[in-house]
Amino acid sequence: MWTVLLLLALHNFIHNMLMIGTPGSGKTMLTRRMPTILPPLTPSESLETTRIYSAMGRLAPGEALLATRPFRSPHHTISDAGMVGGGTIPTPGEISLAHHGVLFLDELPEFNRRSLEVLRQPLEEGKVTISRALNSSTFPASFVLVAAMNPCPCG
Repeated sequence: MWTVLLLLALHNFIHNMLMIGTPGSGKTMLTRRMPTILPPLTPSESLETTRIYSAMGRLAPGEALLATRPFRSPHHTISDAGMVGGGTIPTPGEISLAHHGVLFLDELPEFNRRSLEVLRQPLEEGKVTISRALNSSTFPASFVLVAAMNPCPCG
C-alpha cells in the first residue's frame, strides 16, 4: 500500500503527503528512501542547496557539491526558529536545509501547533523571510513535506 502512495506522490514531485498507519508498518523506512528515488538534482538545484549547507557549515569534509536531495527529519520538540530559521543574525532552519528535498515530520500530532503553522508561507511561496529590526533575510524553502502519524486509538 505504501509503495502505491509513494509512487503517486512522486509522479508529480510537488505533492506533499500524509501517511497514517500502525507502528511498524514502514512509514518512516519508506520516507527515508524517498531522496534516493526522486529525480537527481539538476546542476542549479545542487548549487543552490550546497550554498545553504555551506553557509551553515554542514558540508562534509572534502564535499564540494551536494549530489543527492536532502532529507531532514526534525524532532517534534523543535522550536519555531529551528523550523524556519532565526537568530540575531538570521540563519536557515530545517525547511531551508530541506530545500529541493524532503522534510519529514514523524509523529505529526506531537508537533507544537505553532511549529506547524509557520510552515504555511514557505509551502505556498517556496521561500521564507526572517525579519529583524535592521534587516531581513530570505532563504529558499522549496521542499516536499511528508508527515506520518499513527491512527487514532479510538478507531
